[in-house]
Amino acid sequence: MNPRLTNRRRSRAATLAGAALFTLSSAVPAAAQDDPSAPASSDEEPRGHIVTIGGGAQAYPSFPGADNLGVYPMPIVGIRRANRPVPLEAPDEGFGFGLLGQDSRINFGPALNFQRRRTEEDVGAAVGNVGWTVEAGAFVEAFLTENFRIRAEGRQGVNGHEGMLADIGADFFMRTGDETVFSIGPRVRWADNDYMDAYYGVTPVVAARTGLAAYNPGSGIHAVGGTAGMRMAIGGGFALHGYARYDRLMNDAADSPIVASYGSRDQFGGGLGLSYSFRVGGGSR
Repeated sequence: MNPRLTNRRRSRAATLAGAALFTLSSAVPAAAQDDPSAPASSDEEPRGHIVTIGGGAQAYPSFPGADNLGVYPMPIVGIRRANRPVPLEAPDEGFGFGLLGQDSRINFGPALNFQRRRTEEDVGAAVGNVGWTVEAGAFVEAFLTENFRIRAEGRQGVNGHEGMLADIGADFFMRTGDETVFSIGPRVRWADNDYMDAYYGVTPVVAARTGLAAYNPGSGIHAVGGTAGMRMAIGGGFALHGYARYDRLMNDAADSPIVASYGSRDQFGGGLGLSYSFRVGGGSR
């Protein structure tokens, strides 16, 4: 491995580690949607907060480019001010919060994501392991209309793949009352050389021991797709949460020998869970 590249990665990871720790300690998961305890039209000043907790199961590729799905926990956690409607959010957003508040048509803030590790056993070939990764970064978004939003999110891996990623998406939201929201929209996903090398590259050493052709992918758009999400209140403070997503690998990611021999260009995912919301502070629910 190039020593200068390794030093650059370590320096970049050290610089962003503090941001990751800050976001971990203070961020509210953007993908976890919350249940209001009173109509949004109330003229009274909001009192207390609504806390949402829950969980479920989700399935998605066991590593980027995989052709098989793994089943994993789907935590649902959130907190917001009482007397507010469910916020308009998409299920594949990074964990974070808007610094300008829920009512702002334009917003920005920190974003955090996690990527599970890839092992050679996951792939079925000695292509090397990629460690569990914390991805820390930021987002910016704008609601062009009441129900249509565009959002860009950039994240840097502070360990593991140590790559940089950017997701650009648009979402159309449909709300039923204050407690039920459906979202759907397209995605374009970009990654730098470090990320592409980690998951799609084949070094000469790996090529010699696996029989795969050596491959050195470049940065660029690696996938396009779409995501749909649902949060549906079912009464008594409970709500169902579900999502489905699809990505089609593109360009250098699609041409990887790892994808061709052990994976798939088609990347599916989805999940289903149940949450319960309750008021904290400001009187009883």
